[in-house]
Amino acid sequence: MSTKTSPAAAGPTSPMKVAMASFIGTSVEYYDFFIYGTAAALIFPKLFFPEASPLMGTLLSFATFGVGFLARPLGGIVFGHFGDRVGRKQMLIISLVGMGAATFMMGLLPGYAQIGIAAPILLTVLRIFQGFCVGGEWGGATLMAVEHAPKGKKGFYGAFPQMGAPAGTSLATVAFLGATQLPADQFTAWGWRLPFLVSAVLVIVGLVIRLTIAESPSFAAARDKQELVKLPIKEAFRRHPKEIFLVAGTYLSQGVFAYITMSYLVNYSTSVAGIDRTSVLLGVFLAGLVAVVLYPVFGSLSDKYGRKTMYLIGAVAMGVVIGPAFMLINTGVAANFILAVVLVFGVAMAPAAGVTGSLFSMVFSREVRYTGASVGYTISQICGSAFAPTIATALFAATKSSDSIVIYLLIVSAISVISVALLPGGWGRKEAARQNGELQETQLTPEPSTAGA
Repeated sequence: MSTKTSPAAAGPTSPMKVAMASFIGTSVEYYDFFIYGTAAALIFPKLFFPEASPLMGTLLSFATFGVGFLARPLGGIVFGHFGDRVGRKQMLIISLVGMGAATFMMGLLPGYAQIGIAAPILLTVLRIFQGFCVGGEWGGATLMAVEHAPKGKKGFYGAFPQMGAPAGTSLATVAFLGATQLPADQFTAWGWRLPFLVSAVLVIVGLVIRLTIAESPSFAAARDKQELVKLPIKEAFRRHPKEIFLVAGTYLSQGVFAYITMSYLVNYSTSVAGIDRTSVLLGVFLAGLVAVVLYPVFGSLSDKYGRKTMYLIGAVAMGVVIGPAFMLINTGVAANFILAVVLVFGVAMAPAAGVTGSLFSMVFSREVRYTGASVGYTISQICGSAFAPTIATALFAATKSSDSIVIYLLIVSAISVISVALLPGGWGRKEAARQNGELQETQLTPEPSTAGA
């Protein structure tokens, strides 16, 4: 595979065009990923695990949701390796096509009633492949946006790929909201497949957009200066071992809270709190819209007040609001559920999520940045996000109280607060001045643990 940039991509691309391409592409990928989470809560227990009890069916369904995360580190390593060796752009195209193919095939998959045990096995295989592709998506999309961004605005532009997660969630929720308007028997028989099949159109749109942007100037500079390393994964752990695990710990609360909100609470609110399914999906949709608006706001603020500072505010805010949020949900009132999910996913998480891309990408030297950021991110996904819905389901089954889930989430928040505090870099305006001044490529030297936030 050639490392030379194609003529079509040789010219410079405006930072906003790259940011929008990252946003749209990431939205498509997360749409694909999150429709699985919604289906795991609403339909998969009956369709693929009909012989299990309702509780066991839900646990098994969320377990298949979780196994997709197990493939993410491998995807992060493979895509990171070639992203640091061949280029960011090509890896983003491959990840998008692979993700879309897996999602479309899920929409065609027969259920347990048709092919027996082969149905959940094939579902799990496709889910693992989804996870593999997503493992390489986030790092590449983030780096394209951040590395194309002008000096002093990396936080703002770095927020665009992050916006893809709530935007993809909203799209997935709207798709299922439309499908659930069908009669129950039709939704179970074929209606649930529509959101999966429609993803093919979204993938084509994302692919066309990504083909039009230029390669990252940071990667191009490293390639031209012959600074590319032979084994990025080896070099990433040699130079930045502490940073990789601190990134994992920092992201832990954001990932756990996101998947608790988007997947577990959909099931909890309908089956335990007694809130109608339409109101629940509407709440997740509105929370996603609020997040899309707020992420670039906090990304821009991080350019003035520092990325670590913004992330710390978000990590603390998530822990503060989760208890009141469950109290609102437990009232069984639809409006209270909508308020709760907007408060957690739309507002409290925004300061952290809005700066995730710019914060994590600047922690690693450019020669191993794709690999380092992707591996740290995916380690966190396995340790936290992967089985968060399963853990929450098991905790509630054991205690019959949401208090145990709240305690679990408070512990996760505390881990993130400690981790972000230990990341390299200062705080506030001093941090912002440093990250916007000297923290360009000159700061990102190949010496171990020298990169700032």
